[in-house]
Amino acid sequence: MKNRTAYVFIFDGFADWEPASALAELRRTFGFSVQTVGLKHNAVTSMVGMKVLPDRAISEAQLDPASVLILPGGDAWMRREIEEVTTFIRAFAETGRPVAAICAATLSLAHAGLLDNHQHTSNGSGFIAKHVPSYRGQELYRRVRAVTDGNVITANGLAPFAFAAEIFRSVAPERENDIVTYETLYSRGLLDS
Repeated sequence: MKNRTAYVFIFDGFADWEPASALAELRRTFGFSVQTVGLKHNAVTSMVGMKVLPDRAISEAQLDPASVLILPGGDAWMRREIEEVTTFIRAFAETGRPVAAICAATLSLAHAGLLDNHQHTSNGSGFIAKHVPSYRGQELYRRVRAVTDGNVITANGLAPFAFAAEIFRSVAPERENDIVTYETLYSRGLLDS
């Protein structure tokens, strides 16, 4: 299997649990390497208080090695648009590879214009419009846990396992049986079916 990389954007206050299952399984089960990307090289503190040092600054992140971009939620997305991230998301989306956002990180996809023409979900039907005045995708909003439309993956903040399953489907569609097993296990919380 060729070397594949998952980029995860980290920042002060990122909701570290939201991408955790996806990242663990991408690494353990699907053979991905994981690279953390920050605005700068400075350490950031996650929402639960873990200090994390980004592997690279966003200005140094290269599109070529990355197979998927994952954006976890956090309060920072509701404060303002992070223009460097918007630019990076647009460039990454143009490669045709999956861009995945959960919880408030869906706002970053709205700022990048991706939710104006892709089905998506978020933290409620009015959440995106409240924070992104330029958002024009209200009719494409779906009241579900997670949605994939083309290379855009979104999930509400209460659905990290559904989010992970959609990411897996995008990067390893040939593993659908394993993905269904994963979803069943984590949605029911049972070891026996």
